[in-house]
Amino acid sequence: MLYVVRFFPEMTVKSRPVRMRLVKALRRNLRIILQRLDEKISVVGNWDILEVDTGDLDQALESGVLDALLSTPGISVVRPVEKLPLPESIDEIAESVLLHYRGALAGKTFVVRCKRTGTHDYSSGDIERQVGGYLLHNSDAKGVDLINPEITVRVEIRHKVLYVVKEQINGLGGYPLGTQEQVLSLISGGFDSAVSSFMTMRRGLQTHFVFFNLGGREHEFAVKEVALYLWMKFGSSHRVKFVSVPFEGVVTEITQKVDSGHMGVILKRQMLRAAERIAIGMRLRALVTGEAISQVSSQTLPNLNVIDRVCDMMILRPLIVTDKQEIINTARAIGTEPFSVNVPEYCGVISVKPTTHAKRSRVEHEERQMDPAVLDAAIEASEYQSIDRVVEVLNRRDVEPPEFSVAPPEAVVIDIRHPDELERAPFELSGHEVLQVPFFRLASQFATMPQSRQYLLYCDKGMMSRLHASHLKDAGYANVGVFRP
Repeated sequence: MLYVVRFFPEMTVKSRPVRMRLVKALRRNLRIILQRLDEKISVVGNWDILEVDTGDLDQALESGVLDALLSTPGISVVRPVEKLPLPESIDEIAESVLLHYRGALAGKTFVVRCKRTGTHDYSSGDIERQVGGYLLHNSDAKGVDLINPEITVRVEIRHKVLYVVKEQINGLGGYPLGTQEQVLSLISGGFDSAVSSFMTMRRGLQTHFVFFNLGGREHEFAVKEVALYLWMKFGSSHRVKFVSVPFEGVVTEITQKVDSGHMGVILKRQMLRAAERIAIGMRLRALVTGEAISQVSSQTLPNLNVIDRVCDMMILRPLIVTDKQEIINTARAIGTEPFSVNVPEYCGVISVKPTTHAKRSRVEHEERQMDPAVLDAAIEASEYQSIDRVVEVLNRRDVEPPEFSVAPPEAVVIDIRHPDELERAPFELSGHEVLQVPFFRLASQFATMPQSRQYLLYCDKGMMSRLHASHLKDAGYANVGVFRP
């Protein structure tokens, strides 16, 4: 299969050196991601388009390629195409187009759209009119509709090459990852922080994650699951860090020494203090949060103003004027909704009457009652991991799950992929029972399964399955492993 990739429109209006740098970065990112699927996949192109040639892949791998293209920042449109030498006449062009579209046009209205680059004896309008007439008279099409067609027949001519476009699919947009600065996103696993992290990744910012642990092992596992998914789906061309900060002691200090109405604001300030110090140590340029105006009491303008005064580093808030339902809709579209729905809620501190108009002087007075050594200790105890190693959550060999490239005869394979992936590329294994249990249902459903059997978890890349197998083994299940065929 051959795909033509078109760039995010903002890339095309940059100066020539900047545009070339962005295109080069996108080409590099795609090569890294796609050659994990098959090392023979080629990505070529420089100025207007990239061509991705997958050769002769099976359907499952082909679906994986398309999913990767649609999830890579910097791509505006993906077009599966037939690439042909440009015929001499428009009638011959029309014949080539008809070979692909004849069946699709039956009983449908259509329009022909042509994009042309180079010098030719005809215009794009000539192609549209003459190819449209040819298709109308040589197929069972219902008719031509220039305003609201059921099918758009797309033809692209680039100098001496004809592309017959089979389909046009909208990509993610944004800038290629790594072409902007590196940032540190405060992630809690909920809807807001997951979506805000996605938005900075989409904009080309290499996004690292920091998590403030208020709820122990279960909370940490749930958040690492979200971060791992975001990286695998949208950012795996670049290595990033996941930093876990044990914040239970800081919460205890706040609840014991701070006025109830100010606890929420001060907790956020302590988080930003810690995040800034971590970001400086990692040489990052900004912090990212998922806050939106007035969503909770700590997110009023007066409170956010006081919270921001705690550090000098730039704070990015991609969702600041976004409605909650819009955030949930985005989470659903990018695939983080099932994670966030199941992330445990850890409020950390609960104020009876939280202030919505915090005064900086009062907040600083309350903070002086706290022992600064407690925050220092939390930062010192932070754990840094490469995102692709978050399966080593527990730093204990006794929860490292066994991996199998060949499933033992009596093993049951559990496909834990997202339902969309299951539909796109069904998984079967001859001679073995295969269960489909999405990752977000696995923890509750696994306990109801017969524990006399051996279970192997399967996912596309083996990372999510390893994370969940480690978690189940830590919970006391010795009959679980990872299947990596």
